[in-house]
Amino acid sequence: MTDTVAEPDVLVDAVLRPVRGHHAFESCVERLATSIRLGIYANGSTLPPERELAERFGVSRATLRDAIAALRDAGLVTTRRGRGGGTVVDFTPREPGSSPVLDRPREQLLDALDFRRIVEPGAAQAAAGKRLTEAQATLLRTALDKVDAASSKALHRQADSMLHLAIASLSGSPMLIDAVTDVQICLHDMLDAIPVLDRNINHSRRQHAAIVRAILAGDGTKARRTMESHCDDTAALLRGLM
Repeated sequence: MTDTVAEPDVLVDAVLRPVRGHHAFESCVERLATSIRLGIYANGSTLPPERELAERFGVSRATLRDAIAALRDAGLVTTRRGRGGGTVVDFTPREPGSSPVLDRPREQLLDALDFRRIVEPGAAQAAAGKRLTEAQATLLRTALDKVDAASSKALHRQADSMLHLAIASLSGSPMLIDAVTDVQICLHDMLDAIPVLDRNINHSRRQHAAIVRAILAGDGTKARRTMESHCDDTAALLRGLM
């Protein structure tokens, strides 16, 4: 059985939104790859049919097929033919610390930490200011539970990202969702380069629980301050070890 970190359609809607401009192909590749790396579509899961994805992105099916072909060439998906076939995710997340070579310039990644310190506390405060539906509250609690239940550090990293995306999605702001998605991808790149200790994970889990409690209680100030502390602690760890 695949150990998945799947979430309700709200997170799919948050990340796989219509693309704009003259770079439709590149945008489709980026958003699909992001949804796989962050665990929205986990290893062994099947992507939606081409027609549905093309409609989501607002692109032709030909463009969508080209994007999926690029993912296949990159080793992120495979294609199964016949009844019950489709595009299947073939991506096993790496354990933190398994790739000491940074994929991006260090200065760019450090800048992402400063950017995160601005956008993620704002997202938490905005989420706390919303009158959440029961479905939204359940989304948040479920995302938190999956962080706690992750069976490896690699899956914990994916579940962690999903929780932060869930919080951003509750803000209702597409631009804020895009910003949080971008910083979470940068965090993936950084955490691939350093070992993550159980002590760090346990501390992070306590902070996550406090953030979720504050959002569910409608306490925007506490949600923001706790998320700020969470971002600061993660940034200190990364700056020290990266």
